[in-house]
Amino acid sequence: MVLVEDRARATPGAAPPGRLPGLAMVAAGVALAWAVHGLVPAVPLLTAAVVLGIGAAHLPGVRELVRGAGRAGLTLAGKRLMRLGVVLLGLRLSLGDVLGIGWATVAMVLVTVAATFSGTLWLGRRLGLRGDQPLLIATGYAICGASAIGAVGEVSGSDEEDTATSVALVTLCGTLAIAVLPLLHHPLGLDDSQFGRWVGAGVHDVGQVVAAAQTAGPTALGEAVLVKLMRVALLAPLVAGVAVAMRRRRTAGTGRGAKRPPVVPLFVVGFLAMVALRSTGVLPGTVLDGAQRVQELLLAAALFGLGSAVHLPSLVRTGGRVAALGLGAWAVIAGVSYAGVLVTTA
Repeated sequence: MVLVEDRARATPGAAPPGRLPGLAMVAAGVALAWAVHGLVPAVPLLTAAVVLGIGAAHLPGVRELVRGAGRAGLTLAGKRLMRLGVVLLGLRLSLGDVLGIGWATVAMVLVTVAATFSGTLWLGRRLGLRGDQPLLIATGYAICGASAIGAVGEVSGSDEEDTATSVALVTLCGTLAIAVLPLLHHPLGLDDSQFGRWVGAGVHDVGQVVAAAQTAGPTALGEAVLVKLMRVALLAPLVAGVAVAMRRRRTAGTGRGAKRPPVVPLFVVGFLAMVALRSTGVLPGTVLDGAQRVQELLLAAALFGLGSAVHLPSLVRTGGRVAALGLGAWAVIAGVSYAGVLVTTA
């Protein structure tokens, strides 16, 4: 991996670079992503941040900073700021929202998430993808895109390149969905409410859901956001399940005396606490709006950092298999969610 090679070339005995250069790059990247989103609202902020991070890692004159003095700050953003963003993501969800969409829709979401996660994980392993890529890509497709990948990558101790590659793939496919799904709205015979539910159940990132659903009007947008937030609610149990699996694996591999990761990571506890706080109804709308903006900025910063770890030559070497997994997972989640919408709204 290129990052390892760059560290190996560092001057022996030299003090490690500080985090300030990398954090300055992150701030500049988020500002530029914000500008792109402002000029072209159809491009979600988080998508722009990932693409700009990938670009920075390969732009002559900038890539040396990304791989050298800026690496510590970029890695910090990709990990720590991602955790904070996931915590604040909980303020977008309340128990009332979940209960309000009805048990039939809840069952549809559960089936879609389970089928997408298990199917993508199985296919990724059959295709022979490296490291934790099958697990991370399955998580991103099934739950909430890059946010879920970052959360599961934390508890699984995934390699930074695996995480970055998974984020790049899921972001690309989610961005394509913004253009493709609205074209299928009427040919598939969906009314606005059904289309919104299909988008909420089948598109990865919250921003991408909003961008795709708003093309069919406010009814579709409202349904899409509610269904999407139900998928977000499943982030906590999924992360806890991965943490339990990692805990057992590490214990079996190193013996009873080994230090084991917590069953529920602290940032997931924070996510659940924010859901509970939102459910009380004590927070005014201005506070929730402000928290949502901060959450988007934190995730944009984290995704810029993760994007900067993507090494395109390595990605190209496994490009065919990665693309096959992306298309396969997309077919699974689109097909299962479409069938689920038809069954629950018949």
